[in-house]
Amino acid sequence: MFEQLGLIGCGLMGGSFALALKKAGLVKRVVGYSKSPSTTERARQMGVIDVEAPSALLAVSGADLVLLAVPVSATEATFKAIRHLVHKNTLVMDVGSTKREVVDAARRVLRDQVGVFVPAHPIAGKELAGVEHADADLYTGRQVILTPIERTYTTQLTKAEQVWTGLGCHVLQMSPEEHDAAYAAVSHLPHLLAFALMNAIGEQESGKAFLELAGPGFRDFTRIAASDPSVWRDILVSNREELLAQSRHFQRALHALESAIDSSDPDALEVLIDQASNARAHWRMTATKPQR
Repeated sequence: MFEQLGLIGCGLMGGSFALALKKAGLVKRVVGYSKSPSTTERARQMGVIDVEAPSALLAVSGADLVLLAVPVSATEATFKAIRHLVHKNTLVMDVGSTKREVVDAARRVLRDQVGVFVPAHPIAGKELAGVEHADADLYTGRQVILTPIERTYTTQLTKAEQVWTGLGCHVLQMSPEEHDAAYAAVSHLPHLLAFALMNAIGEQESGKAFLELAGPGFRDFTRIAASDPSVWRDILVSNREELLAQSRHFQRALHALESAIDSSDPDALEVLIDQASNARAHWRMTATKPQR
């Protein structure tokens, strides 16, 4: 059990983590800080946190577990704000959807103390942001990817595994580079496509009428387009190299389908559709809940 969680960012992800820790009996006290004082106050009223901190640094004071639940673009500034109270026995984690940029920020700022940081990406979330939607069961049954580096302390890595396992998660490990390449393909590109599709329809004169005719397939495909714009802005920019590489793969696949249609070649089109259909039919999601 941890004596104190220093929670920096009391929104959906951070708030759900705090509630999950409390439900599992893994923490005695939660001290929270958010950039918005009203968010921190709401988190205290909801019982997500026990004490409001006036700064990120004071949220970390006395904490043996620290979670950064902030936008990826704010990670480096947050490390700078808390580094003076991070000690060798502290376990520091984040919940960012990209990892290489986060790790680079940790190296630059934490320096000799970078070993206390275990980068984490829980494959969970909702389209609805904010502490009001925090859920103690958000992480149950989900995958969590840890991306330790060569300087990560073994003790901290073990603690991180135990924390997430204690919340009912399936824990995997990979390098930050492997993580970003994989999630560019299976998470970041799908979001990009959903955003683009909604914009493409919306900019047409008859777009509103088209949307009124859409059914469950369209609803399911575009669900993630309702995601938090500021969060996904940061994710897409942070992982731009891997994302653009995956976008080029997608464009080639789309071009192959377009060419078959343009040339009125039903046999070639059926082969391409069959290839996709078989791949989808044989795919099975590891986690027990839908992934983000």
